[in-house]
Amino acid sequence: MKKTVKILLIEGDKSLGYILKSYLTAKGYPTVLCVDGAEALVRFENEAFDFVISCVVLSTIDGFSLAEKIKKCDINIPFVFLTSRSSRSDVSRGFELGADDYITKPFSMDELLDRIKAICRRTVLRPNNDHVFRLASYTFDSVRHVLIRNGVEKKLTARELDLLYLFCEYKNRVVERSFALQRIWHKENYFNARNMDVYINKIRKLLKDDPNVELQNIHGIGYKLVVKD
Repeated sequence: MKKTVKILLIEGDKSLGYILKSYLTAKGYPTVLCVDGAEALVRFENEAFDFVISCVVLSTIDGFSLAEKIKKCDINIPFVFLTSRSSRSDVSRGFELGADDYITKPFSMDELLDRIKAICRRTVLRPNNDHVFRLASYTFDSVRHVLIRNGVEKKLTARELDLLYLFCEYKNRVVERSFALQRIWHKENYFNARNMDVYINKIRKLLKDDPNVELQNIHGIGYKLVVKD
């Protein structure tokens, strides 16, 4: 039986909150709506949730402080910011607090749903230990967001995590560039393509210490994560 993912939605705008709650519930994600941070923290501490979506501007406790408190209760809970705060410093802070994604308003509800599904695939819906990948001398734990080698853990950013997870799913097989862009950035354009190039290089640097792991460029097509066991 497929696991039901229960969402805690924290949205200061009541009208938007009710629309989102209705939409997510209709899509099969039971959703509890809170309109301020203190209420949300009490609900989280007293109920079981599988996923958290929060805006930043909230009464009583702001979204960043709330994320910090929630992550202290459960470091592995998937957490997405959905906010009008779009400055580089705000986005960086969100990811530093452990967010799996940072979505700025205005947004597409269908895109939000796609991102929820993608995060769930590598977290709450992964059976048993299926979130752990062996890559020669590396261990990639997609739930804990870490790449481990010789006992040393490297914390991954959300984009590094999503991209490496995608390549692990298709280990030793070609991943088309357009597919990766649609899967992770949800739109294929020049800006996202350049952004992906940056993260491809970051992943290569993360894996550079073991010659048995290589992220190859397949000219004109995409990429292949080659792992020699």
